[in-house]
Amino acid sequence: MKFKLLCFSVAFCSYSVLAADWRPLLDKNLSQWDTYLSYKHKESYDGSVPKDEQGRPIAPIGLNTGNDLYKVFTMLEENNQPVLRVSGEIYGAVTSKNSYKNYHFKLQFRWGDKKWPPRLNKLKDSGILYHAVGEHGQEYFRSWMMSQEFQIMEGHNGDYWQQANSAIDVRAFMPESIMNAVADETQPFLKVGKGEELQGFVLRKDNHEKPAGQWNTLELISFEGQSLHIVNGHVVMVLRNSRYVTPGGKTKPLVEGKIQLQSEAAEIFYKDVQIKALDQMPAEYARLFL
Repeated sequence: MKFKLLCFSVAFCSYSVLAADWRPLLDKNLSQWDTYLSYKHKESYDGSVPKDEQGRPIAPIGLNTGNDLYKVFTMLEENNQPVLRVSGEIYGAVTSKNSYKNYHFKLQFRWGDKKWPPRLNKLKDSGILYHAVGEHGQEYFRSWMMSQEFQIMEGHNGDYWQQANSAIDVRAFMPESIMNAVADETQPFLKVGKGEELQGFVLRKDNHEKPAGQWNTLELISFEGQSLHIVNGHVVMVLRNSRYVTPGGKTKPLVEGKIQLQSEAAEIFYKDVQIKALDQMPAEYARLFL
């Protein structure tokens, strides 16, 4: 598959749309996104601030800086359509300049061939972070904002991960012993994340990823704290009561914020990234929350 490389800039442009319209979020200048780069993590990374050879803390590369040098995020063209290549070599994300609430978000992705430490011997990994708020670098890898994660990973598209102090309820089978909680819309909602007994992770219902090299369609539907993870037309997770825990221990709703697409040690391509506003949960999915 051949791509034509386009110049990269951070110029801003905007669109005037009706609430029911799909709004494209990718253009050749990546104008609706900021870039953030943190660290080129090593296999030995343990969650602490990386240090140089003299033991001094290393500062993250930062917001809207370093990409021209490292080229982690580059815009390409395929069939006259903008495509975002994320090299994955340095941890970070593209972050939407706008915050969003009550929307249907969708994109297509396919994997590249490259992997980097600390994932050389692990599955290729990325993710859609939604309701992203606050500073970058709040979680284990010191790279992303507090948010909810729609995981993109080989064989694991649609998994849930909490990021930093977030929490949510997921329809899932109760975990037991070393087993993970597994999403299923027939099950009650389990409380997951900060402040809950079940920390961090829920496995998607089943695998609907296409063979390597093919484009996959992911959809995220979010309405008033409820959300759906949809992979190639299949609902793989039903979530509600999105929230976060403040440093003082109070629980607050987490129902809007920015959207991040991760750079996480694996090469990945994104295209057809779109969003549209919702005034209600689509009728065909409303029953999943009863």
